[in-house]
Amino acid sequence: MSDGFEAWQVDLHGHEVIYRTAGSGPPLVLIHGMVNSSRHWHDVAVRLADRHRVIAPDLIGHGDSATPRGDYSLGAHAAVIRDLLTAIGVGSATVVGHSLGGGVAMQFFWQFPHRVERLALLSTGGLGRDVSPILRVAALPGASTALRIAVRRRSLLALERLATALDACGSSRGLYLRAIVRALQPLERAGSREAFLQTLRSVIDLRGQRVSAVDRLYLLGPVPTLIVWGERDQTIPLGHGRSAHEAIPHSRFVTLPRAAHFPHLEDPDGLAEVLLDFVSTTEPCRLDDADWSELISSRNVHRRHLRSAA
Repeated sequence: MSDGFEAWQVDLHGHEVIYRTAGSGPPLVLIHGMVNSSRHWHDVAVRLADRHRVIAPDLIGHGDSATPRGDYSLGAHAAVIRDLLTAIGVGSATVVGHSLGGGVAMQFFWQFPHRVERLALLSTGGLGRDVSPILRVAALPGASTALRIAVRRRSLLALERLATALDACGSSRGLYLRAIVRALQPLERAGSREAFLQTLRSVIDLRGQRVSAVDRLYLLGPVPTLIVWGERDQTIPLGHGRSAHEAIPHSRFVTLPRAAHFPHLEDPDGLAEVLLDFVSTTEPCRLDDADWSELISSRNVHRRHLRSAA
């Protein structure tokens, strides 16, 4: 098994974009979730690298990539990934996305369908309204002050001690609390906090997830699609994955009993095995403009002329 997972830098539109890569073979792109980075894919990437060229970018505003003042929407993230892949000579790939990264992966397909050979969605956002209350609260105005306090070292240590105490009591909430600590740690820098809040508010508000892909899931029919969920997920309900599986023709749905919301961290062996099996037992999709036109028309697009009021 390959040990290399090296960081590289590309300057795109005047901003530094960091990505990590390992292995060789058919390209496989790993898109991380909110307040994660390419580093968090390490244990999965090295398991995939024997058969694939693995590419894991740091989304703008995350990890070691730039944190400019600008657009942090799903579409903007998808466009940066398109430009990164173009810069490093990757035309199409199997695309894997976790949580927010799953939303970015779907958006990447909506915008650039000819560049997606397969799609794997891990505990993905955008498949229903429900989401962890802590994320809804973090999207509120004024959350930046509370966030600045929460990321102080003293606050993180207190949360870590509470998580240990919950573990000792046999409570599963210790795992959830430790995930919160892991998420808060990268937000010590002011630029990272601002990027996080802009990204969060582009997809979540007080009522829950405000961006939905449900009305477009039928477009994934021709694309080999894998949906993976941790059975212990308390951030995005497992039911979202089941519903998406029912809505996407020919999709696969796999649950990982050992994982919560971060399968790539909590069960990297299980996740890597599922991904390798998925790729090895499916054929890459090759969509062109005619295919896309046929897909759109398959849902009975109705056009009517609107008369001028003049």
